[in-house]
Amino acid sequence: METQDYYQILNLSKDADMTQIKKAYRDLAVKYHPDRNMDDPVALDTMKQINEAYAVLSDLKKRQDYDSLRNQYDSADAYTQFRHSYSDQDIFKGTDIQKVFDELAQSFGFRNFGDIFQQFDGAGSKKFEFKGSNFSMRGGFFFGTMNLGKSSSKRLLPGKMGWVARKLLQNLSGSKILLHGKDLHDTIQVNKDLAEKGGPYAYYHTWQSKKLVIAIPSNTRNGQQIRLKGIGAEGQGGGRPGDLYLKIETDPSIVSKIRKFLPF
Repeated sequence: METQDYYQILNLSKDADMTQIKKAYRDLAVKYHPDRNMDDPVALDTMKQINEAYAVLSDLKKRQDYDSLRNQYDSADAYTQFRHSYSDQDIFKGTDIQKVFDELAQSFGFRNFGDIFQQFDGAGSKKFEFKGSNFSMRGGFFFGTMNLGKSSSKRLLPGKMGWVARKLLQNLSGSKILLHGKDLHDTIQVNKDLAEKGGPYAYYHTWQSKKLVIAIPSNTRNGQQIRLKGIGAEGQGGGRPGDLYLKIETDPSIVSKIRKFLPF
């Protein structure tokens, strides 16, 4: 879908009323819904364009501004001029796209908007959060190899959150996605006297290459964890950093004792 004319994207005439706009969007949303096009990254990008066109044409003020530009310029220039005045957040502010997705989920058995991006959780997922004008959502987002049924592919989600998926989320929510940093885990060995009485412990944070002084609580048990909030991996796009969890070992295992004498 290469056109940049919102009416053409939804296959509508300039005189289409709100009922026609909503029906056209709903029909196309069913056709290009991610659940029907998991092996087609182009369909996801098409879905993004459909969402944008609907968000503009379903809003009286945005539609009037777009129509005014469309009367002055050709379709491509009108789109360019409009996007100079309206950011993604402006376009999707107040949209009912999430409601439409939820209705499709009930009618056709699709996953709702939140579930689409929370399917994958575990070692290959990254925490995210975003807040729109009407709602907020948090969950997990898969960023490794994605099993698409017929084949496994990294096209949709290479490395970190894939570009297409990121844009789809941004344009559905109308807000910037906040990717939270992952939690880090380590084990430290303290003597039983320190574990019993409590006190400062010098810890070298390998991931951040800096020294920290940690307060060991009194009566700390072997295997107990200490949580250092915000000392984990950094977030992206304004997302909060993860936490650092330190497991206390007061009775080192044989493996730990041997490791002290190894040159690596």
